[in-house]
Amino acid sequence: MSVTSMVVLGLSIATVLLLLGAFWATLRQDRKGRSSAAAPAEVASVEAPLAAPVSAPGRAGTDYTDPRTIQVGDRIEVHGSPARVLGAMHISWQGQQWVEFLLRDGSRRLQWLSVEVRPGDPPHLEVQLWNDVPTQGMVPAKSSLIMEGVEFHPIERGTAAFRSEGDTGNPDRGLLDFADYRASDGRLLSFERIQGRAWTAAYAQPLPPGSISIVRRAS
Repeated sequence: MSVTSMVVLGLSIATVLLLLGAFWATLRQDRKGRSSAAAPAEVASVEAPLAAPVSAPGRAGTDYTDPRTIQVGDRIEVHGSPARVLGAMHISWQGQQWVEFLLRDGSRRLQWLSVEVRPGDPPHLEVQLWNDVPTQGMVPAKSSLIMEGVEFHPIERGTAAFRSEGDTGNPDRGLLDFADYRASDGRLLSFERIQGRAWTAAYAQPLPPGSISIVRRAS
């Protein structure tokens, strides 16, 4: 074989190898592209909606009266006992908001009814009826205290802003100091002081859903 023939043969072999390499690279790129296209798209998880803000089965406003719809001037029933809503205090503290309604029952006794949606998973509606207790000059301690032989432990305290509506006996706007305590049996005790006045205290009686009904709306 002549030198010229050997050169031509070598060039031919090199050309074939280059063509095979290009074909192989193209084939790999095509497979990679198909693999990427066939990969399933990532689907973001959908969060379940929060449950209705109630502390027991049923839905406020559907299965029973929603206490958040109570208005000043309404006539309501609490455990079947009639009462009238004289006024309300709309309170705000560190992003939390709640309402305290002043009630007058058939015997003209005054009581406060607090309505608040408490944070949690899910949030729950907390409705409590408060009964005054004699403080005899007591002030809320930062540690535990004993009231009528029961030991209460501190859970929350602070200074909140309020806005009054109707007849509450308090200024239209202002600040109130509060200190909340809980006993081992779950009983609640709360101290309040409006605009630097004397401290008052009350026990809480939690009300289950369905214990409040609106008899007549305010005109």
